[in-house]
Amino acid sequence: MKFGIGQSVPRTEDPRLLRGQGQFLDDVVRPGQLHAWFVRSQHAHARVVAIATGAARAVPGVVAVLTGADLDAAGVRRQACPQPIAGVIWPSRPALTSLVRHVGETVAVVLAETRAAARDGAEAVLVEYEALPARIGFAEGEPAFTWREGDAEAVDRAFAAAARIVRHRLHHNRVVPFPMEPRALLVEWDGGAGRLEMLAQTQGAHELQADLAAALGLALSAVRVRTGDVGGGFGGRINAYPEHIALAHAARLLGRPVKWLAERAECMLADHAGRGHETELELAIDADARFTALRFRWMSDLGAYATRAGPGIPTLYGSRIVTGCYAIPCQDVSVEGRYTNTVPIDAYRGAGKPEASLAIEAAVDAAAQALGIDPVALRLKNLVPPAKMPWTNAQGQVFDSGDFPAILREALARADHAGLPARRAEAAAAGQVLGWGVCMYVEPSGMRDQRVGVAFRADGTVVLTTTGQSNGQGHATALAQILADRLGVAMERILVVQGDSDLTIAGSGTGGSRVVTVGGAALVRAALVIEAKARRIAAHLLEAAEADIERHDGRMVVAGTDRGIGLAEIAAAAFDPARLPPGEDPGLEATVHHRQPVPNYPNGCHVAELSLDRETGALRLERYVAVNDMGTVINPALLDGQVQGGVAQAVGQVLLEDQTYDPAGGQLLAGSLMDYALPRADDLPSFGLSYRPTPCTTNPLGMKGSGEAGCAGGLGAVFNALADALAAAGAAGVEMPALPGRVFAALHQIGAAARHK
Repeated sequence: MKFGIGQSVPRTEDPRLLRGQGQFLDDVVRPGQLHAWFVRSQHAHARVVAIATGAARAVPGVVAVLTGADLDAAGVRRQACPQPIAGVIWPSRPALTSLVRHVGETVAVVLAETRAAARDGAEAVLVEYEALPARIGFAEGEPAFTWREGDAEAVDRAFAAAARIVRHRLHHNRVVPFPMEPRALLVEWDGGAGRLEMLAQTQGAHELQADLAAALGLALSAVRVRTGDVGGGFGGRINAYPEHIALAHAARLLGRPVKWLAERAECMLADHAGRGHETELELAIDADARFTALRFRWMSDLGAYATRAGPGIPTLYGSRIVTGCYAIPCQDVSVEGRYTNTVPIDAYRGAGKPEASLAIEAAVDAAAQALGIDPVALRLKNLVPPAKMPWTNAQGQVFDSGDFPAILREALARADHAGLPARRAEAAAAGQVLGWGVCMYVEPSGMRDQRVGVAFRADGTVVLTTTGQSNGQGHATALAQILADRLGVAMERILVVQGDSDLTIAGSGTGGSRVVTVGGAALVRAALVIEAKARRIAAHLLEAAEADIERHDGRMVVAGTDRGIGLAEIAAAAFDPARLPPGEDPGLEATVHHRQPVPNYPNGCHVAELSLDRETGALRLERYVAVNDMGTVINPALLDGQVQGGVAQAVGQVLLEDQTYDPAGGQLLAGSLMDYALPRADDLPSFGLSYRPTPCTTNPLGMKGSGEAGCAGGLGAVFNALADALAAAGAAGVEMPALPGRVFAALHQIGAAARHK
């Protein structure tokens, strides 16, 4: 059918956005709204001795100044970490603090008639601090938890019998999520109804709704969260921040709408960061160059607080797929989390899975070098063969489908691996070194739940509600495409509603590549319910047996005849009691809350080529090819966009981005785009993307998630290309990100050593 599954349907969201008709938070104004400005600590660790607010209250236009003491007196509850990791020790997180744990933490908020007055008032708040020693970096951190999983005894035996043991250590730099629109909120309190309504950028209204209700002591039904257009999420917009809770209390206290727009510098200081780990991987290898066991140590710098995802990133998410695509029989994983005086770590595109993929793939390259074996040959020897599918890895993850060796061979062919020597020679003639890197990846995706509703109106249009929230992915297009395919309804007749806790009722939001995979499974079930009722109504209207009714192109027809009726007419009849079969309720609708008990496993192979200038140390990504297995593809254009975006973030982490702090005082050293380098268009080559699908068996559409795949494959491919280039130049490796100064220094040290020979 037109616009069915598998076609590159243009995004239905785009026309109004391209016409400038999007509605982001800065576009929304409420009569009588107040403006908020936060007072943030300039210390990384300090005790608030006193806060003088008199001068701030005297600023023209200032209505109120709130501190942590005010929120405590009002009974506003502090946030805790609900992560199911045994033994986690966490400090509760106040909305406005009297014990500062990171630079930029909120200590007070000023409410005023204008944004300028609120800012002036915030600058007039005088805070006396008692500075405390700052803990910066994992080595200096305060213990939060330890976690261990695997078969230590089996691993010890394998290591004792190993012909070779390879160790590889990695620093995973901190990165900033960086959505296009900085954080913003608009909160209203309806005193008559006793209800709070918050308009916020979210990845799903219900997590934020639950956090607000818990903090303010309200029933879920007393909190409504709505989300309009969102310019990016990447994991950083799932849960409540201190600012959400402080301003929700302010709106209830003052009885007026409250609006807050963060400056980009505030987001650099206070938005939850990503990555920020140290990993150490040991690989046991037998005399036949087969991997026999793996030891993995993950050291996680959680930042100042445990977020909802923070402790799970190195434990429940990343460590369970650190064996990657390889047939490694056993593993022993130990994780240690520590608190430091830095902004907290939270989910960031992949949430531990790209880090685990990078760790094993960098170790495999190190093993190939140590053994003197071609890295491709070593991979082919150790990949899980398709005949062994489904494969249960050492941590119990069941890979239900995939052909890892075929994916690798196709990626090599598409990347013209055979022509690599000639390209290396050409680069050398120009004073360049060409580094080459490959990365296999597999990652669990599409877990938890999604709730969808499908309801026909009497005019034949369809309202589709979803608990997922688009942050730019094109969910409205993909979900409508699935429903159109399953029911034969024209896509332009489908209205997708998302981002409203009152309308979507309950369910998890966007994250873990679940909206289209899990939400799609829910839609398949909902479509079956609607089709069954439509068949009953059609049989009644056509005076035929229900068993003789078949669906063809959005019509219900009597088998073997040209007699039929369209879904639009059936929908109209569904609201007319006189036209319904006896005992049938009015309406044509279905609601399904689908919980996905097991994940799907997207996988693939990414190949990168990177040039290194011997004189200047300049790096440039020259070629990039990826072959991915995403199972059934709903919309190839949307899929390409997801993979490209993930690869861009991987390139940024390996080569450019670094949220770094002064180790002595904990001051943020990358607080603006003058200091923090995001990848630009000219940092990226054209991507050669293709797909080799093997439908998964864990959902009815055979889909596998795509949102995190670019990061999962990109980190290892670009990092291994960098390591290969540095090794070819005779230089030692550099930590991520490979900033020009670091690369130049590595090359310069070699030059100095050569001159002294």
